[in-house]
Amino acid sequence: MSQPVVVATSGSRAGRRALARLVGRGATVLTAQLRERVAKLVRQVEQGGDGKLLALSRRLDHSTATSIAALAQRVVEEDERRLVAAGFPEAVERAIAAVERYHRPQVGAGYTLDEDGVELTEVVEPLRRVGIYVPGGRASYPSTLIMTAVPAQLAGVAEIVVMSPPSAIRSSAPLRYTLARLGITEIWGLGGAHAIAALAYGTESIRRVDKIVGPGSSWVTAAKQLVSDRVGIDGLAGPSELVVIASAPASAATVAADLLAQAEHDPLAAVALLTPDRDLAHDVARELGHQLANLPTEETARAALRRFGVILIVADLAEALTLAEDLAPEHLQLVGEAAEGLAERVHSAGAVFVGAASGEVFGDYLAGPSHVLPTCGTARFASALGVADFQRRSHRIRLSSEAASRRAAATAILATAEGLPAHAAAARRRLQ
Repeated sequence: MSQPVVVATSGSRAGRRALARLVGRGATVLTAQLRERVAKLVRQVEQGGDGKLLALSRRLDHSTATSIAALAQRVVEEDERRLVAAGFPEAVERAIAAVERYHRPQVGAGYTLDEDGVELTEVVEPLRRVGIYVPGGRASYPSTLIMTAVPAQLAGVAEIVVMSPPSAIRSSAPLRYTLARLGITEIWGLGGAHAIAALAYGTESIRRVDKIVGPGSSWVTAAKQLVSDRVGIDGLAGPSELVVIASAPASAATVAADLLAQAEHDPLAAVALLTPDRDLAHDVARELGHQLANLPTEETARAALRRFGVILIVADLAEALTLAEDLAPEHLQLVGEAAEGLAERVHSAGAVFVGAASGEVFGDYLAGPSHVLPTCGTARFASALGVADFQRRSHRIRLSSEAASRRAAATAILATAEGLPAHAAAARRRLQ
């Protein structure tokens, strides 16, 4: 069997091609054709309400529901506990506790400045109603529910509505148990672009939300982008990605395992190893082949490695870091003696895992920070999901008559300089 991933030097033609695929993969995921098809679905829900949403659910989700009400899900913690594997409830508690511990310090209360007759207050309020999308096409993800719902609850969001494909809810007792454990009562068995449209625009039965968060398929991502003029979104999350920078004494078997942990997510997942150690590069490639042979998700992982996987042999760690900064990956893992020093120099990554023991898999479940992270290079400017994503900030401004008078002349001068005479007149009226 051929090698499962390209191994090339960074300056070679093959290396440059692989890097170009990684840098430009956002356009590959969200194609113009896909956007056009998603736009049609979104318009149908916006204009057709419950009736069209039900029809799309029956066609695209393969739902057998005969009414929108039948798509609403009810979960009871005691019922679902009997169906999950031994140890799962305890693992959920550990995950919830870890996410709460990390995010609780992010809860802000605003502040007030009061000086010279001017009182300025930053008002921090929770969003009233938030929609969480939990993907479920290839698997169900209780972890994503925890990583999104817990920060929302800490922020004080009053209403949390969850949407996930009906097959994911129906087949996953762990997801149902986690929904019940978190106290989420508004749950809809809806997936894909039509679910996002229902959250954004509302229907006769589903009230619109203030913001939509959570990762999903390219259809979901395209829909979120399309409705972002009407509702807040957390970002445009593409398929998962991991870049590993490794040097001695990195274990080839462990590095390969970490790469496969991301590759098995999705055929469009991206994984890359950057190393100056030629022997390590080829050892990891061989390990990938060995481990793939025994992996139940081999087909998905192999497709990801073939499309967006690469092992690049670089001149040194400085070049590896430069390439990683250009890629701005969702996850960056640093392995080897230089890991600690490199960590301080990273500026463009969603999350950085430092040291051989710090596998990205812990970030998916139990480390604490939300695993909803910027992808496709957007880590250059976007941030991980946190409490602030579920809050809005506004300003309250109060001036005494004397304070207004002291500022009126300067305000009028600035307004006049901008050619706004009505502004200047309004300011002068405060002169005493």
